Amino acid sequence: MGSLILGVEAMAFLEKEGFPVLRSFLATSEDDAAGKAAEIGFPVTLKLSSPDVIHKTEADGIRVSLRDESEVRQGFRQIVGTFTTDQPEKRLDGVMVQAQGGGVEVIVGMATDEQFGPVLMFGLGGIFVEAMKDVSFRLIPMEACDAKDMMEELKGYQVLESPRSGSVDLPAVQRLLLGISEFITRHPEIREMDLNPVFVSSHGARICDARIMVL
Repeated sequence: MGSLILGVEAMAFLEKEGFPVLRSFLATSEDDAAGKAAEIGFPVTLKLSSPDVIHKTEADGIRVSLRDESEVRQGFRQIVGTFTTDQPEKRLDGVMVQAQGGGVEVIVGMATDEQFGPVLMFGLGGIFVEAMKDVSFRLIPMEACDAKDMMEELKGYQVLESPRSGSVDLPAVQRLLLGISEFITRHPEIREMDLNPVFVSSHGARICDARIMVL
């Protein structure tokens, strides 16, 4: 049985390994959340941080685009209050305070197949992955051409190539995919990884949330 790395811990681990992440802190009080938000700079996002909750949206554990200290304090109280009332039996680490992401949402996943070994998955995020299952797969390790092909195979590739919200740094997405392939090759103890969402824009790619299973 492996161990699961989530939330701020997962983000710090990936940042240490050289991956681009949104700046994130764990806050354990309302004052702490307000201070961390001011340090990051507004707007910010708040997210429930609990080892017992994977899907934060379903637990009403996310507040986005908070523009000042007052909104951060209110968001912190709402998240903690709802969680402790609705799920008192579950553990609460605190609330993640994170820089606001922006751009096109994509997902990157990795799983270990018993026969073929590590497999990388890439797809468009949001409704595209849920409704269309628009994803592509490659065995790890990959070549540079594999990363490019993974992107171009998507039915919704045009969303990346010509997004409504502006341009996307496609080479940065390729670098992220190749970087994860190399990272998994160096760390065979990692059996699963889910980066969802990753925001991609003209400013590059930024990991917003992560879940890592380690043996």
